[in-house]
Amino acid sequence: MPAAPVGERFARVVVDSRLPQLDRLFEYRVPPGLEGVEPGVRVRVPLRGDRMTAGYVVEVADARAWEGEVADIEKLVSPVPVLRPEVWALARAVADRAAGGAADVLRVAIPGRQARIEKAWIESRTGDAAPPPPMPELPEAAAVLPGLVEARRRIALECAGGVAAVETAEGTAWIGRWAIALAALARQALERGEQAILVVPDHREQRQLRLALEAAVGVERVVELDARQKNPERYRGFLRCIDGEPVAIIGPRSAVYAPAARLGLLAVWEDGDPLLAEPLSPWVHARDAALVRQGQSGCALVIAGHARSTDAERLVELGHLEHERLGAQRVRVLPAALADDGRRVPASAFAAARDALTSKPVLVQVGRPGHAPGLRCADCGARGRCTACGGPLGQRSRGAAPACRLCGRLAAGWRCPSCDGQRLVPVGRGSSRIAEELGRAFPGVPVVVADGEHERLTVDARPRIVVATRGAEPIADGGYGAVVLLDGDALLAHEGLRVAEEAVRQWAAARALAAEGATVVLAGVVGPAAAALTGDTTVPFAKAELAERRQLRFPPAVRTASVVGTPDAVAEALEALEGSEHLDVLGPVAVASDDRARPGDEVQRAIVRFAYGDGPRVAGIVRARVLTAASRPRRPGAPARLRIRLDDPEPFDGL
Repeated sequence: MPAAPVGERFARVVVDSRLPQLDRLFEYRVPPGLEGVEPGVRVRVPLRGDRMTAGYVVEVADARAWEGEVADIEKLVSPVPVLRPEVWALARAVADRAAGGAADVLRVAIPGRQARIEKAWIESRTGDAAPPPPMPELPEAAAVLPGLVEARRRIALECAGGVAAVETAEGTAWIGRWAIALAALARQALERGEQAILVVPDHREQRQLRLALEAAVGVERVVELDARQKNPERYRGFLRCIDGEPVAIIGPRSAVYAPAARLGLLAVWEDGDPLLAEPLSPWVHARDAALVRQGQSGCALVIAGHARSTDAERLVELGHLEHERLGAQRVRVLPAALADDGRRVPASAFAAARDALTSKPVLVQVGRPGHAPGLRCADCGARGRCTACGGPLGQRSRGAAPACRLCGRLAAGWRCPSCDGQRLVPVGRGSSRIAEELGRAFPGVPVVVADGEHERLTVDARPRIVVATRGAEPIADGGYGAVVLLDGDALLAHEGLRVAEEAVRQWAAARALAAEGATVVLAGVVGPAAAALTGDTTVPFAKAELAERRQLRFPPAVRTASVVGTPDAVAEALEALEGSEHLDVLGPVAVASDDRARPGDEVQRAIVRFAYGDGPRVAGIVRARVLTAASRPRRPGAPARLRIRLDDPEPFDGL
């Protein structure tokens, strides 16, 4: 190793690039005048000649590690160490596990710089900060799983449903009991001078958890990190996490990467929700990132939900997580058959709603928004499709013009390609159509629609009917007097590996909004999924699902990798993977390629199934093959020679 002049320093930098061949640390000399270059700061560095790129300093040393020519750091962008050591270790580990790049993970983990907010944060650290007020007094009955954080336990927590009231600055608010339980666990960490990270699927759960935390630990100790926030607000919260003060950090999937050097608790709510799966490369699920981070930090870990996911159940059966159940919800669940006349609302549901409407609101969960989810030709019955893109036609509301549900184009002058008919009739019932029918069935009772276009987070306790799509159900003050779950048969008719599991999760979430003693009607569903909702626990259902997937070697019993690319690249990748004892390959098969592809640009996909223990070896091999393919030239517009995604759910959607 060449000796460096006295006083010289050298920085190892991770550059912000999506190119797989740049997923490594680059060494640069710290020139005179940039004494503020320390681990974690943002810098600009030269790459490939005069081209400048952004990056983060990972290490600083007095000796060179690279024997070749070393360029100088061009600019210190900010002296704030935004890349904390624990975040870098996590990003590197999850990227390696997913055969991806660490820079892609850091792009999700670290928000964009806000110079004004950063300057104010630096100035605030020069003086003595006033200590926060003491935490609110909580009754002993509010304690949940005492000693969990101190003992660093790892649990899979099944939370019973129900709602409860908390006092806020604006008055009384009703939230799920699960949020109060997680807030109590977060308080255990804060009382020890540690931090807590709580990850939720979306803003609805985030709002409930924020209110619960404000009541449990105080507003001053709650930090939200969410892409929905304005950039300055999000960056201000991010800098608060860097301070290391005992705070509860809440947010969606990206919050799992929040900087927290003294992490006492890491909790993931509803780990089975698809929203917790990162849609960007390297596609790391928040639950998997949480498991890696817990292994690195040794903090307490809670994987919680109203329904047990098969992934969490696998970890319980392996002994990595302990099973815990919290609370009990006293409701009556009634499976109900659909009437022969095709009505979607059974008579028992009408009776339950009528009884509940004397004093409380009623929730009706439906499968689709709009008036008519589909349209068909009135003459021959052929499904109405868009003439531009081939997507299905639908109707948003009664009297609205038919339009494509994919591209939004109006179906003006539509003609049936089969019989030349010109008249469309509705197929199915969406949220607005169900609301109209219930309004006629219960004259004088207000009917409210809650879906993607009509967002409602809460409703008061006055009697009314709330028609909501799955996942858009508002919380009612005091809970709903009755809950009617429609379109379950249509949901279970979909093809997919996790259809039944997802149905149980969504039904359990709706059941959790019911008041004590309420009636829950599950319409048109029989079999194991219905039994999971009518029982006291969903664990037996998760066990049975996992056992079946073990027999079939489907996730999460095994890990998978999708290998997509040109036939020669796919063949080379599969050849490199040969020799693993517990590995098998499905395919390859031809798949649709990019619209720009020319004739002969064939694209294939193979699915590789392997044991969890073979994960590091498989990830290393496929990453090497991606690097090899990326280094070869390809024609502009041609499909990528090789793309690999570990734990890809898409190939199993049609099962």
